[in-house]
Amino acid sequence: MKETGRSGPTPPVNKTPVTTYAIVAALSGLLGFGAVYAILRPSDNSKPSAQAEAQPKPASIKAAEPAASANPLATGDMITFVFKKTPEAVPLFKFEDATGAEKTLADWKGKVVLLNLWATWCAPCRKEMPALDKLQKDLGSDIFEVVALSVDRQGAPASKKFLQETKTEHLKLYVESTSRSVGTLRAAGLPTTILIDKEGREVGRLTGPAEWDSADAKRLIQAALK
Repeated sequence: MKETGRSGPTPPVNKTPVTTYAIVAALSGLLGFGAVYAILRPSDNSKPSAQAEAQPKPASIKAAEPAASANPLATGDMITFVFKKTPEAVPLFKFEDATGAEKTLADWKGKVVLLNLWATWCAPCRKEMPALDKLQKDLGSDIFEVVALSVDRQGAPASKKFLQETKTEHLKLYVESTSRSVGTLRAAGLPTTILIDKEGREVGRLTGPAEWDSADAKRLIQAALK
């Protein structure tokens, strides 16, 4: 018996090749972003096409000018110091001095303060502490103080020992062993050093160690004292 029924047309098989992006996605999972970036980046040694060579080249390219807001004091050893566009009030928090007496930054109002957050386990803190001590020796006065604040959870005894080991002679011991000040001040890491003006406002900050006894650092402090 002849079959009268007829099935519909067989749908075409999708033979579209796997796209470059799918390959990249697979490689990303296996090799990580760095490897994929190397794959996507054109070879530095590849020869430009004839069309590219035919393109007219600009007569000259003007060098990028520094941003208008760039502060000339952020230079040399202070190149990584980040100024606030407008000084901002520093939130108050409690800490203690060497005698255990409670302190807040309001106790320094009317004085320029270089607030340094550090801990005994922080190797860069150990490296820069002598420079902070020298800065206090050279510029410390009734209108300026380096306030080196230990945020180490081991408290005053360990912090005092640290200052002795680094031969720190001109900095006073201040401790905030809960480490809450790190979050309050939005410190990205240790050490973090914040320049505070006479009104208790943050002028700017530097994350990481720095040569705080350098001419560039002293120029920065002296500008804040004016």
